[in-house]
Amino acid sequence: MQSIDEFLKKHRITEVEAVIPDMAGVARGKIIPRSKFETGENMRLPLAVMVQTVTGDYPEDGTLTGVTDPDMICVPDSSTMRLIPWAVDPTAQVIHDCVHFDGTPVEISPRYVLRKVLDLYKAKGWKPVVAPELEFYLVDMNKDPDLPLTPPVGRTGRAETGGQSYSIEAVNEFDPLFEDIYEYCELQDLEVDTLIHEVGAAQMEINFLHGDPLDLADRVFLFKRTVREAALRHNMYATFMAKPMENEPGSAMHIHQSVIDLETGRPLFTDDNGQPTPFFYGYLAGQQEYVPNLMPIFAPYINSYRRLSRFMAAPINVQWGYDNRTVGFRVPYSTPNARRIENRIPGVDTNPYLAIASTLAAGYLGMTQQLKPSEPLASDGYGLPYQLPRNLEEGIQKMASCEPIARALGEKFVKAFLALKETEYEAFFRVISSWERKHLLLHV
Repeated sequence: MQSIDEFLKKHRITEVEAVIPDMAGVARGKIIPRSKFETGENMRLPLAVMVQTVTGDYPEDGTLTGVTDPDMICVPDSSTMRLIPWAVDPTAQVIHDCVHFDGTPVEISPRYVLRKVLDLYKAKGWKPVVAPELEFYLVDMNKDPDLPLTPPVGRTGRAETGGQSYSIEAVNEFDPLFEDIYEYCELQDLEVDTLIHEVGAAQMEINFLHGDPLDLADRVFLFKRTVREAALRHNMYATFMAKPMENEPGSAMHIHQSVIDLETGRPLFTDDNGQPTPFFYGYLAGQQEYVPNLMPIFAPYINSYRRLSRFMAAPINVQWGYDNRTVGFRVPYSTPNARRIENRIPGVDTNPYLAIASTLAAGYLGMTQQLKPSEPLASDGYGLPYQLPRNLEEGIQKMASCEPIARALGEKFVKAFLALKETEYEAFFRVISSWERKHLLLHV
């Protein structure tokens, strides 16, 4: 705790936001006065927080977290202590790990699930490296959820009306917002890299520098919160919905992945002659084999599957190819030592801890099982058949029947996660949409 104490004194912190990421990647926790936080008394939260749905409901199965509704202990990770730039008073935030009272980890905690997968790599003498890319939309403030979203008005006084891919001027429309975002990110040491304008109207993308998977998941978790807060201060929303607007492409969280040997520091995907190794092909094959069974994590909501449609800048299958953006797994052109695989399937609405853990687990299974990938695709992948589940219900069924994934991520976690997803699916199924009222009310 010494480093935390030094941080609190250096920045004259008055309050601490003690947070944990739940299954949806939402920050749960408590706001604690500095004096109480400095006592070292561990924070407690109900274990049921981990299975709270995005709508605030809970699965009916009380055995997922214990029928007595027990607490869990939340232990601060000093490496995650950061300032909250938008707070009025000097305020810090720190991400916590979750353990039971006997000190054992809470196995359904997303942060633990990622640690569990990283331990699988460590046991083999391997270390994965990732680099996430996050797409998101800026939209006008919309207080009525029944109304469609629209792009916000920029400095010219007009909203975007068409695609402005890679347009500098389109990004400049929101310069004051992005100046705040970069300042907030710098103050939090989030180390974001490139900012570009994506295909959709007021759709942006931020890239992160490659690094340690757990650290990157923490940074993405904090970045989402940062962007939403910054946007509110400029009278607009930033949304990480996978498909916020019809007739516009969805938003993804692409994950670039590679693996290095812990002892030598050499990349596992490239041999001494600069050629791809069996590990590279095995990792690719693992993605192809297991990602369809992980779709409730990569596409966690009903809305997520609206993004994964043909000719909408999102993959619909598990083909792979060199510098091919129409397939699920792209291998960018690079130097041999920078050889990597980009998983283009996850939506930006995914929990970053679970998404990174899942794609690494798929690659690990492919390498350890010595799987073989298909031939690379050099043509347009959008015209090929769908190979991914088309809806959440199908995705839940596939994930529930995949034993290797349950062993890699943890059987308790998979059971709890799928129960949560089923609860959310049932809640959505009770809703009557405007489309149904428009087309069915008087016509059927």
